[in-house]
Amino acid sequence: MSRKTIYSILTAVILIAIYSYELYSEKEEEKQVITQGTSTKSNTNEYFLPTSSTGQIIHHEGYSLSYNESHEQAEWVAYELKKAHLSNTHFKRPYFEVDKAVKTKAAHWRNYKKSGYDRGHLCPAGDRKYSKAAHDETFLTSNISPQTHSFNAGVWNRLEQKTRYWASKYDGVFVVSGGVLKKGLKTIGEEKVSVPDQFYKVLIDNNSGKTKMLAFLLPHEDSNKPLYEFVVSVDEVEELTGIDFFPELDDVKENKLEASSSYKGWSF
Repeated sequence: MSRKTIYSILTAVILIAIYSYELYSEKEEEKQVITQGTSTKSNTNEYFLPTSSTGQIIHHEGYSLSYNESHEQAEWVAYELKKAHLSNTHFKRPYFEVDKAVKTKAAHWRNYKKSGYDRGHLCPAGDRKYSKAAHDETFLTSNISPQTHSFNAGVWNRLEQKTRYWASKYDGVFVVSGGVLKKGLKTIGEEKVSVPDQFYKVLIDNNSGKTKMLAFLLPHEDSNKPLYEFVVSVDEVEELTGIDFFPELDDVKENKLEASSSYKGWSF
Protein backbone atom coordinates (compact mmCIF):
# COMPACT_ATOMS: atom_id res chain seq x y z
CA MET A 1 0.00 0.00 0.00
CA SER A 2 1.47 3.37 -0.99
CA ARG A 3 2.18 6.14 1.46
CA LYS A 4 -0.37 8.33 -0.35
CA THR A 5 -3.09 5.72 0.14
CA ILE A 6 -2.23 5.37 3.84
CA TYR A 7 -2.46 9.14 4.30
CA SER A 8 -5.83 9.19 2.54
CA ILE A 9 -7.18 6.43 4.80
CA LEU A 10 -5.85 8.16 7.92
CA THR A 11 -7.41 11.46 6.83
CA ALA A 12 -10.75 9.74 6.25
CA VAL A 13 -10.59 8.05 9.67
CA ILE A 14 -9.78 11.36 11.38
CA LEU A 15 -12.63 13.15 9.58
CA ILE A 16 -15.09 10.40 10.52
CA ALA A 17 -13.92 10.57 14.14
CA ILE A 18 -14.34 14.37 14.24
CA TYR A 19 -17.81 14.16 12.66
CA SER A 20 -18.88 11.43 15.09
CA TYR A 21 -17.65 13.45 18.07
CA GLU A 22 -19.46 16.60 16.89
CA LEU A 23 -22.66 14.61 16.31
CA TYR A 24 -22.37 13.05 19.76
CA SER A 25 -21.71 16.45 21.38
CA GLU A 26 -24.69 17.96 19.56
CA LYS A 27 -27.01 15.19 20.75
CA GLU A 28 -25.72 15.50 24.32
CA GLU A 29 -26.33 19.25 24.16
CA GLU A 30 -29.89 18.67 22.93
CA LYS A 31 -30.51 16.22 25.79
CA GLN A 32 -29.27 18.84 28.24
CA VAL A 33 -31.53 21.53 26.74
CA ILE A 34 -34.55 19.21 26.87
CA THR A 35 -33.82 18.39 30.51
CA GLN A 36 -33.50 22.08 31.35
CA GLY A 37 -36.84 22.72 29.66
CA THR A 38 -38.72 20.40 32.01
CA SER A 39 -38.45 22.67 35.05
CA THR A 40 -40.34 25.93 35.62
CA LYS A 41 -38.14 28.99 35.90
CA SER A 42 -38.28 32.12 38.05
CA ASN A 43 -40.21 34.14 35.46
CA THR A 44 -43.01 31.57 35.07
CA ASN A 45 -45.95 31.51 37.46
CA GLU A 46 -46.62 27.77 37.45
CA TYR A 47 -49.88 28.26 39.35
CA PHE A 48 -51.55 29.79 36.28
CA LEU A 49 -50.28 27.38 33.63
CA PRO A 50 -53.01 25.76 31.48
CA THR A 51 -53.38 22.04 30.88
CA SER A 52 -51.63 20.42 27.93
CA SER A 53 -53.42 18.18 25.43
CA THR A 54 -50.06 16.82 24.25
CA GLY A 55 -48.17 16.34 27.51
CA GLN A 56 -45.22 18.24 26.06
CA ILE A 57 -44.79 21.34 28.20
CA ILE A 58 -41.53 23.24 27.82
CA HIS A 59 -40.28 25.93 30.19
CA HIS A 60 -37.98 28.67 28.97
CA GLU A 61 -36.70 31.48 31.17
CA GLY A 62 -39.34 33.97 30.04
CA TYR A 63 -42.31 31.79 29.07
CA SER A 64 -43.70 28.27 29.01
CA LEU A 65 -45.47 26.49 26.16
CA SER A 66 -47.30 23.31 25.22
CA TYR A 67 -46.05 22.03 21.86
CA ASN A 68 -48.46 20.30 19.48
CA GLU A 69 -46.42 18.15 17.10
CA SER A 70 -49.31 17.39 14.74
CA HIS A 71 -49.72 21.13 14.05
CA GLU A 72 -45.98 21.95 14.41
CA GLN A 73 -46.52 24.85 16.82
CA ALA A 74 -47.51 25.61 20.39
CA GLU A 75 -51.14 25.13 21.36
CA TRP A 76 -50.45 27.78 24.01
CA VAL A 77 -47.65 30.02 25.18
CA ALA A 78 -48.01 31.36 28.74
CA TYR A 79 -46.07 33.92 30.75
CA GLU A 80 -46.38 36.55 33.41
CA LEU A 81 -46.01 40.11 32.14
CA LYS A 82 -45.01 42.14 35.18
CA LYS A 83 -44.90 45.91 35.26
CA ALA A 84 -41.16 45.59 35.90
CA HIS A 85 -40.79 43.67 32.61
CA LEU A 86 -41.91 46.67 30.54
CA SER A 87 -39.03 48.47 28.90
CA ASN A 88 -38.29 50.76 25.95
CA THR A 89 -34.92 49.11 25.36
CA HIS A 90 -34.30 48.22 21.72
CA PHE A 91 -32.35 45.05 21.02
CA LYS A 92 -31.17 43.96 17.60
CA ARG A 93 -33.59 41.48 16.08
CA PRO A 94 -31.92 38.01 16.04
CA TYR A 95 -32.40 35.18 13.57
CA PHE A 96 -35.08 32.62 14.31
CA GLU A 97 -33.77 29.36 15.76
CA VAL A 98 -35.27 25.88 16.11
CA ASP A 99 -36.26 25.18 19.72
CA LYS A 100 -34.05 22.28 20.82
CA ALA A 101 -36.06 21.77 24.01
CA VAL A 102 -38.93 20.28 22.00
CA LYS A 103 -38.45 16.50 22.16
CA THR A 104 -40.43 15.85 18.97
CA LYS A 105 -38.43 18.53 17.09
CA ALA A 106 -39.90 21.99 16.60
CA ALA A 107 -40.69 23.10 13.06
CA HIS A 108 -37.94 24.87 11.15
CA TRP A 109 -38.26 28.56 10.28
CA ARG A 110 -37.73 27.66 6.61
CA ASN A 111 -41.34 26.40 6.47
CA TYR A 112 -42.40 30.05 6.50
CA LYS A 113 -40.09 31.16 3.68
CA LYS A 114 -42.07 32.36 0.63
CA SER A 115 -45.27 31.05 2.26
CA GLY A 116 -46.94 34.45 2.33
CA TYR A 117 -47.17 34.30 6.14
CA ASP A 118 -45.27 36.11 8.89
CA ARG A 119 -43.58 34.25 11.71
CA GLY A 120 -46.10 35.56 14.21
CA HIS A 121 -44.95 35.68 17.84
CA LEU A 122 -47.21 34.20 20.51
CA CYS A 123 -45.09 35.68 23.30
CA PRO A 124 -44.10 38.99 21.64
CA ALA A 125 -40.53 40.20 21.78
CA GLY A 126 -41.94 43.52 23.04
CA ASP A 127 -43.05 41.78 26.25
CA ARG A 128 -39.55 40.50 26.96
CA LYS A 129 -37.33 43.58 26.71
CA TYR A 130 -36.09 43.39 30.28
CA SER A 131 -33.00 41.53 29.06
CA LYS A 132 -31.39 40.61 25.74
CA ALA A 133 -31.57 36.89 26.60
CA ALA A 134 -35.31 37.09 27.32
CA HIS A 135 -35.89 39.11 24.14
CA ASP A 136 -33.89 36.76 21.91
CA GLU A 137 -35.59 33.70 23.41
CA THR A 138 -38.90 34.79 21.83
CA PHE A 139 -37.36 34.04 18.42
CA LEU A 140 -37.44 30.28 18.99
CA THR A 141 -39.63 28.55 16.41
CA SER A 142 -41.83 27.00 19.10
CA ASN A 143 -43.06 30.54 19.85
CA ILE A 144 -44.33 31.35 16.36
CA SER A 145 -47.43 30.63 14.31
CA PRO A 146 -48.23 31.51 10.67
CA GLN A 147 -49.99 34.89 10.51
CA THR A 148 -50.81 37.14 7.58
CA HIS A 149 -48.83 40.35 7.75
CA SER A 150 -51.96 42.51 7.94
CA PHE A 151 -53.19 40.54 10.98
CA ASN A 152 -49.77 40.33 12.68
CA ALA A 153 -49.01 44.03 12.23
CA GLY A 154 -52.65 45.07 12.67
CA VAL A 155 -55.23 43.90 15.18
CA TRP A 156 -52.90 41.32 16.80
CA ASN A 157 -50.31 44.03 17.38
CA ARG A 158 -52.97 46.33 18.83
CA LEU A 159 -53.95 43.62 21.30
CA GLU A 160 -50.30 43.08 22.29
CA GLN A 161 -49.90 46.80 22.96
CA LYS A 162 -53.11 46.88 25.00
CA THR A 163 -51.87 43.93 27.04
CA ARG A 164 -48.75 45.91 27.94
CA TYR A 165 -50.98 48.81 28.96
CA TRP A 166 -52.95 46.52 31.32
CA ALA A 167 -49.72 45.05 32.71
CA SER A 168 -48.64 48.56 33.64
CA LYS A 169 -52.04 49.62 35.00
CA TYR A 170 -52.72 46.48 37.06
CA ASP A 171 -49.15 45.80 38.20
CA GLY A 172 -48.84 42.74 35.96
CA VAL A 173 -51.07 40.24 34.17
CA PHE A 174 -50.68 36.59 33.26
CA VAL A 175 -51.04 35.96 29.52
CA VAL A 176 -51.88 32.86 27.48
CA SER A 177 -51.85 33.07 23.67
CA GLY A 178 -52.22 30.67 20.77
CA GLY A 179 -53.97 29.68 17.59
CA VAL A 180 -57.10 27.54 17.61
CA LEU A 181 -55.71 24.22 16.37
CA LYS A 182 -58.08 21.71 14.74
CA LYS A 183 -58.26 19.23 11.89
CA GLY A 184 -58.46 20.42 8.31
CA LEU A 185 -56.44 23.62 8.61
CA LYS A 186 -54.34 24.87 5.71
CA THR A 187 -50.64 24.06 6.11
CA ILE A 188 -47.35 25.55 4.93
CA GLY A 189 -43.87 24.15 4.35
CA GLU A 190 -42.46 20.66 4.16
CA GLU A 191 -43.31 20.02 7.80
CA LYS A 192 -46.95 21.05 7.24
CA VAL A 193 -47.24 23.82 9.81
CA SER A 194 -50.94 24.51 10.40
CA VAL A 195 -52.35 27.97 9.69
CA PRO A 196 -54.97 28.76 12.37
CA ASP A 197 -58.09 30.59 11.22
CA GLN A 198 -58.57 32.00 14.74
CA PHE A 199 -56.22 33.23 17.46
CA TYR A 200 -56.93 33.76 21.14
CA LYS A 201 -55.42 35.63 24.06
CA VAL A 202 -56.53 35.00 27.64
CA LEU A 203 -55.53 37.29 30.52
CA ILE A 204 -55.86 37.04 34.28
CA ASP A 205 -55.22 39.86 36.73
CA ASN A 206 -54.57 38.59 40.23
CA ASN A 207 -52.55 41.57 41.45
CA SER A 208 -54.74 44.67 41.56
CA GLY A 209 -57.38 43.45 43.98
CA LYS A 210 -60.29 41.28 42.94
CA THR A 211 -59.23 38.55 40.48
CA LYS A 212 -60.54 39.13 36.96
CA MET A 213 -60.20 37.44 33.56
CA LEU A 214 -60.48 38.57 29.98
CA ALA A 215 -60.48 36.48 26.79
CA PHE A 216 -60.22 37.48 23.15
CA LEU A 217 -61.01 35.40 20.08
CA LEU A 218 -59.87 36.96 16.81
CA PRO A 219 -60.55 35.74 13.26
CA HIS A 220 -57.28 35.44 11.33
CA GLU A 221 -57.81 38.66 9.40
CA ASP A 222 -57.07 42.30 10.04
CA SER A 223 -59.82 44.44 11.49
CA ASN A 224 -60.33 48.03 12.54
CA LYS A 225 -63.00 47.06 15.07
CA PRO A 226 -62.39 48.07 18.68
CA LEU A 227 -60.78 45.28 20.70
CA TYR A 228 -63.72 44.88 23.07
CA GLU A 229 -65.78 43.51 20.16
CA PHE A 230 -63.55 40.41 20.21
CA VAL A 231 -64.09 39.70 23.92
CA VAL A 232 -65.58 36.27 24.65
CA SER A 233 -65.81 34.09 27.74
CA VAL A 234 -62.87 31.90 28.70
CA ASP A 235 -65.32 29.00 28.54
CA GLU A 236 -65.80 29.63 24.82
CA VAL A 237 -62.07 29.50 24.14
CA GLU A 238 -61.78 26.34 26.26
CA GLU A 239 -64.54 24.69 24.26
CA LEU A 240 -62.80 25.52 20.97
CA THR A 241 -59.32 24.46 22.09
CA GLY A 242 -59.93 21.70 24.64
CA ILE A 243 -57.59 23.54 27.04
CA ASP A 244 -58.36 24.14 30.72
CA PHE A 245 -56.74 27.51 31.27
CA PHE A 246 -56.66 27.96 35.03
CA PRO A 247 -57.15 24.55 36.63
CA GLU A 248 -55.40 25.51 39.87
CA LEU A 249 -57.94 28.20 40.75
CA ASP A 250 -60.67 27.46 43.25
CA ASP A 251 -63.44 25.76 41.24
CA VAL A 252 -66.19 28.16 42.30
CA LYS A 253 -64.09 31.20 41.42
CA GLU A 254 -62.84 29.61 38.20
CA ASN A 255 -66.31 28.65 36.97
CA LYS A 256 -67.73 32.10 37.68
CA LEU A 257 -64.89 34.00 36.04
CA GLU A 258 -64.56 31.74 33.01
CA ALA A 259 -68.29 31.88 32.23
CA SER A 260 -68.32 35.67 31.99
CA SER A 261 -67.72 37.64 28.79
CA SER A 262 -67.91 40.97 30.60
CA TYR A 263 -64.99 43.35 30.25
CA LYS A 264 -66.14 45.47 33.16
CA GLY A 265 -63.14 46.40 35.29
CA TRP A 266 -60.75 46.38 32.31
CA SER A 267 -59.90 49.84 31.07
CA PHE A 268 -60.30 50.07 27.28
